[in-house]
Amino acid sequence: MIGVDDWSIELQESEFYSLYLLLLRINEQLLDIYNELMDEESIILELEQLPWYIKLEGKKNEWSLRFVFESQEQTRSFEMYWPIPIAQNLFFEIKKMWESLD
Repeated sequence: MIGVDDWSIELQESEFYSLYLLLLRINEQLLDIYNELMDEESIILELEQLPWYIKLEGKKNEWSLRFVFESQEQTRSFEMYWPIPIAQNLFFEIKKMWESLD
């Protein structure tokens, strides 16, 4: 289960794993350009790999994450948003959580 403030969602293992992989990819994209960014420069990074769409938006050291999920069977869909103060912490917590399952 993943949640922030007033919402939570239970993910199936395959959904959680695909989210984890996309978070790694978007983090890699951020790291690839990190040294070229000025501290106050605005950035937007987007990734789409069904069933997920992920958008990272903010600045070099503070950013938010938005997720849209739509199952391929079109049986459910949802959107998650992690604001700037907590997005980085949640990213690292998900990474730790998945890697602890191995």
